[in-house]
Amino acid sequence: MERVINMVIRQVVRQVVNRGMNAGIDKLTQGRADATPEQQAQAQQNGNRTKKAMQLIRRFGRF
Repeated sequence: MERVINMVIRQVVRQVVNRGMNAGIDKLTQGRADATPEQQAQAQQNGNRTKKAMQLIRRFGRF
């Protein structure tokens, strides 16, 4: 019974952590409202790179 409870708790904690990481990354990669169009484009590119890097880190973290 203890194993089942641990398994469920691990899954819930994993989902909560992933949601938190996604929210933090989304907040981090948002551009500023007062930025020029060039700065906004650069921020969007950096944001996309950051999101892809985080996906890779998560994929490697599963092993």
